[in-house]
Amino acid sequence: MAAAAVVQQKTAASNNATNPRNTVTRAEHFAAFLPPLLLAAERVAATVEQGVHGRRRTGAGDAFWQFRRYSPGDSIGRIDWRQTAKRMQAFVRENEWEAAESVWLWRDPSPSMAWASEQARERKDERADLLLLACASLLLRGGERVALLGAPERPANGRSILPRMAERLAMQRGLESSKRAEASLPPLVSLPRYGQTVLIGDFLYPLPEIAARLRGLADQGVKGCVVRIVDPAEEDFPYRGRTRFLGLEGEGDMLAPRAEQLAAEWRPAFAAHQEGVAEICRRLGWHHIKHRTDKPAESVLMALYLALEGGDSRDGRRR
Repeated sequence: MAAAAVVQQKTAASNNATNPRNTVTRAEHFAAFLPPLLLAAERVAATVEQGVHGRRRTGAGDAFWQFRRYSPGDSIGRIDWRQTAKRMQAFVRENEWEAAESVWLWRDPSPSMAWASEQARERKDERADLLLLACASLLLRGGERVALLGAPERPANGRSILPRMAERLAMQRGLESSKRAEASLPPLVSLPRYGQTVLIGDFLYPLPEIAARLRGLADQGVKGCVVRIVDPAEEDFPYRGRTRFLGLEGEGDMLAPRAEQLAAEWRPAFAAHQEGVAEICRRLGWHHIKHRTDKPAESVLMALYLALEGGDSRDGRRR
């Protein structure tokens, strides 16, 4: 199987994927998993919160934010005549947006996420869950409303939301592999205009289908931020010698007598696919952030939060 085909079909090398054998095993696994995950998410959120300011946006609130020069299309009623007289130029008064903005969060539940190489700190799905909950915690602390994309619950604010989110993420892990594979892309649901989405996953899927799904969300007037989770072995391809690659989503196994010979095909194919995902985001005006699981979660959470605050869509920096 060619390396490019492997990328498109979401094949990964692993002996580490966890598949609980029955409902009782899954229940015990999730019961032990949720409290540490929530604590870790809160810790990461608290660390990042120390380095960022609250999200401030212009809007129809009463709290003053700033003056700026009058632009064609601004209502004359917004001109601040005192500032205009002082500066001899027309200035308008901007107020801070007081209504909380809704943010929909999603992470890829597909089987390819349930994997980690020896170089990674944790599995991709574990890191994705951590980032999603930590991001939700930061947003809730800022007074925003959050919800899981595709879940029946409406966006809301309150500390009780985090445990419910964690439970729903755990339920997704308990689904059969075939059902999780069907959810490799975020669901195309109706969202209100000017909402925001945070999509976390490995996005190892055919580029045309990724583009169509993200376009379906963007066409609703929704802003988005894609966080692409990458295991270091997926990018570096460190394998040598006789290696068996396991297809985590039913692709079948592949035995490579000399795995190092595949690197010349795999690395450029993987890089091209990932650049394709980044280009899709750029065309939509969305943020795109790459995160390797051998790096600390705090760094990508900071970039994600600044992107939601209004950063440059090319690299997460603030405008």
